[in-house]
Amino acid sequence: MSIETSILERAKAWLSPAYDEATRNEVERLIKENPAEFTEAFYTDLEFGTGGLRGIMGTGPNRMNRYTVAMATQGLVNYVNGFTGNKSKFAIAFDSRNNSSNFALEAAKVLASSGAQVYMFKELRPTPLLSFAIRYLKCDSGIVVTASHNPKEYNGYKVYWNDGSQIVAPHDKGIIDEVRKISSPEQIKYSEDWESCLHYIGQEIEDAYLDALETLSLSDIPQSVKQNIRIAYTALHGTGITMVPRAFERFGFKNVHLVSPQNIPDGNFSTSASPNPEEREALELAINQAFENNCNLVMATDPDCDRVGIAERKGESFRLFNGNETFALLVYYYLSVYKEKGLLKPNQFVVKTIVTTDLINRICEGFGMKYYETLTGFKNIAELIRTHEKTEEYVLGGEESYGYMLGNFVRDKDGISACCLLAEAAAWAANKGLSLDDLLNEIFVKFGYYEDVLISVKREGRTGKVEIDAMMEKLRNNPPKSLGGVAVKTVSDVKSGKKTNLITGQSEDLHSAKSNVLQFHLEDGGKITARPSGTEPKIKFYFSLPTPIKSFAEIENAKSAVVSRIEQIKTELGL
Repeated sequence: MSIETSILERAKAWLSPAYDEATRNEVERLIKENPAEFTEAFYTDLEFGTGGLRGIMGTGPNRMNRYTVAMATQGLVNYVNGFTGNKSKFAIAFDSRNNSSNFALEAAKVLASSGAQVYMFKELRPTPLLSFAIRYLKCDSGIVVTASHNPKEYNGYKVYWNDGSQIVAPHDKGIIDEVRKISSPEQIKYSEDWESCLHYIGQEIEDAYLDALETLSLSDIPQSVKQNIRIAYTALHGTGITMVPRAFERFGFKNVHLVSPQNIPDGNFSTSASPNPEEREALELAINQAFENNCNLVMATDPDCDRVGIAERKGESFRLFNGNETFALLVYYYLSVYKEKGLLKPNQFVVKTIVTTDLINRICEGFGMKYYETLTGFKNIAELIRTHEKTEEYVLGGEESYGYMLGNFVRDKDGISACCLLAEAAAWAANKGLSLDDLLNEIFVKFGYYEDVLISVKREGRTGKVEIDAMMEKLRNNPPKSLGGVAVKTVSDVKSGKKTNLITGQSEDLHSAKSNVLQFHLEDGGKITARPSGTEPKIKFYFSLPTPIKSFAEIENAKSAVVSRIEQIKTELGL
């Protein structure tokens, strides 16, 4: 394979003395031995997006390494110092991935060398704890080094603002502009006395977080009932092991089996092909040990512990709940208990993202609860809370990708609190003689059956992005007139900000932020959404199809009919 001249030119800087000898040697090796990998690593810069960095670890500007981390950090601190008069405070956390602690320390050096006071967790800790620490310590910004649930080859770097949420406009664009100005390691500041500005975060933050977490408990469930909730918990070799068991203890759940060896941090995720709790394979070891230890629930958090997957024993198997079902259970539990205790107020609200099941809308309507929809991402949920918190009370929020935000002392998705409240919901249901599966079926009968399915199409590398863009443009320029035998009534193009009625041809403004998302709304209330992932080389298709039912006996037939329709739609879309 020949290497393009322009890419070789881009690589020359990485052969200069600005980079260490090991890096220069690796560049030369890639040129000689692996032109394809060299091309992927050097054809572009790793994009610092609105959430930060995420990519494969390795040498080159399109890879996660000490240089890309340091240059991004210099741009970040330059921006924040502009607001604070060079008196910035930062918090830093990191997960169990390979190089996470090294990247975190590299970021700390750059921040401290630029005059910032840096508060860093000495050992791996969950992302939600970083969000909490920012507000507790009154920091101006924060960084967590993680690639969430991506494969072991990846790492990443998420940036937070002073309210503990990930950055949004106008700060996202401002930071990106400053990061782009840093084009060489020679622009990075390093001072010999940087350690004088580094402070390690101690036990106080963790105890304060757990104290706040306890205030979320909703039910006075008898301890005898909690004793029968036996949980197999896996941290999937990540940070959850540092906080989730302690949180369960605070909530009174003492029959917790820690899945071994996944309770040991390991950046290679050696016992699982994927540390993604969305995938059944990630839960297999936990399910096997749940059988051995007579557990009736399995919970798994991803490596940075901001998302959680859950399964419940059903006879001789375990029934996995997807993210939409889990969020529906949490919303129904919350609002049911609020109603029981007379806590429902007209100024309260729930938040969901536009790709999350509309079953949440129906549940909220049934309880007279206001709800809002946002673009995908908890930074948007946090921004909506900021907009309304002076006059309205946030209750909970979530999205289909296994993330939930309960209470507002953490302004990001939180796998720790979700584990505790899901256990509590299971105990609440058990106290009524119900399983979580029974509870979900009760929801379906009351509000309608919804089948929600995510189909991801993976397209990696330089050509993959081109293919994904082409798929979106084809759908945008030639929207389907019907899907699965049902007419498409309207198309929402969030990128253009227009919602178009395909029958009348009339358009209206969406009045939302712009994003590369297409939604097809069907005449029967179903919707199909297409959006490229912001963190993975994928285009995602979200199916949410409803069917009205009147009894438990109708659920299986409703599911079968909807699944058949989804298969038909997949064929029509070429998936």
